[in-house]
Amino acid sequence: MLYQLKVVNPHEYSSNCTEPLLNSTNLQKTEIKQSLLYRGPVDPANWFGVRKGFPNLGYIQNHLQVLLLLVFEAIIYRRQEHHRRQHRLAPLPAQAVFADGTRQRLDRDLLSCFKYFVNFFFYKFGLEICFLMAVTVIGQRMNFMVILHGCWLVAILTRRHRGAIARLWPNYCLFLALFLLYQYLLCLGLPPALCLDYPWRWSQAIPMNSALIKWLYLPDFFRTPNSTNLISDFLLLLCASQQWQVFAAERSEEWQHMAGTNTDRLEVPQGEPDPVPNFIYCRSYLDMLKVAVFRYLFWLVLVVVFVTGATRISVFGLGYLLACFYLLLFGPSLLQKHVQARLVLWDCLILYNVTVIISKNMLSLLSCVFVEQMQSNFCWVIQLFSLVCTVKGYYDREWSWGGQGHAVGGAQHALLLGSRRAEGPGVTPPPCRGFALYNAANLKSIDLHRKAEEKSLAQLKRQ
Repeated sequence: MLYQLKVVNPHEYSSNCTEPLLNSTNLQKTEIKQSLLYRGPVDPANWFGVRKGFPNLGYIQNHLQVLLLLVFEAIIYRRQEHHRRQHRLAPLPAQAVFADGTRQRLDRDLLSCFKYFVNFFFYKFGLEICFLMAVTVIGQRMNFMVILHGCWLVAILTRRHRGAIARLWPNYCLFLALFLLYQYLLCLGLPPALCLDYPWRWSQAIPMNSALIKWLYLPDFFRTPNSTNLISDFLLLLCASQQWQVFAAERSEEWQHMAGTNTDRLEVPQGEPDPVPNFIYCRSYLDMLKVAVFRYLFWLVLVVVFVTGATRISVFGLGYLLACFYLLLFGPSLLQKHVQARLVLWDCLILYNVTVIISKNMLSLLSCVFVEQMQSNFCWVIQLFSLVCTVKGYYDREWSWGGQGHAVGGAQHALLLGSRRAEGPGVTPPPCRGFALYNAANLKSIDLHRKAEEKSLAQLKRQ
């Protein structure tokens, strides 16, 4: 607010940077006038976030929103604490919202299931949410930085077991925090008032154009890095931090009693009651929902895999079609295999999906940066890999060969994670156990008929 006084005159101390010669910079003649250094006087205070003639509300509106949220949070928690002390109620265990939304009441009806997932949805599916957020970060960026996200995602997925992932997770959270800070410093860049351009702009001998600088996510005065991309990185860090707390909470008895266990145990040991009741006969709306999910999710995944492979003809799509035909070849007979064999199948599909997404981001160097050279000399590469630049801002004009982006890949990744979790522990008993129970029931019926026939035959002999 003091900066808006008439005493402060930025024109007295603003920097006027001298335009470089054309042979001393790789900026085009039309790009020099659009650079932050050369399009007008540079106010040093702008780098610190202060601007002359800017409305005061514009400076503090975000701070006011944060303040209102903090006040609202304090009111809610103080009101809850006062209510429980007044009525002499114990605090809710395991940070639950609904006291009766526990694992023991999960399978009663649809309302109990809803209360349980309000309490512990992230506790049960937080790891899948983190994987989906990582794929979202990779899909929307299409630059060099997301390759590091992809390497971490592949390293975590190849661990497969929850215990191994939990041991690696603190390092992943540390990487996300430091990487977010590093990207923020890249977006901030050098103070423009110094009139110093970056080394990749010093000479035309350096083979770096504006599109390549944007793809490498380097600071630049002509085209600054898109700082709004950091929002998705922050959301990923938020989900990963919450999942770190889940890994610590799932080892406590309180959380295991309220929300159930999160283990890699694939079968219920003998002598221990199965916590999941039989829902095949649809005695409630919750049973109907379970039947719809566990019976038709497999075929829904097949449809999405086929659509992903057939929408765009490429080498990557061929892999999806082969996977779809393999699943169609065996069909429901796959459900009679052991749980471990089915989990390997879903893990391979998930890893292939992630590999395709990472490969498309790496090939975006050709589709977004060197697109003119590819169209003139290597058009067959564009057709072979179906190269598409789905991020705007690399070129002024729109190219006629647009694409569908990573939306289908992200949706398929979410369905594959859901199918993989549906095969996992604690959700539904393995179909091989159901088949064994069905076979045992048939054997028991045959044995009863055999005993009845022997009794009738003995009675006939006596007569």
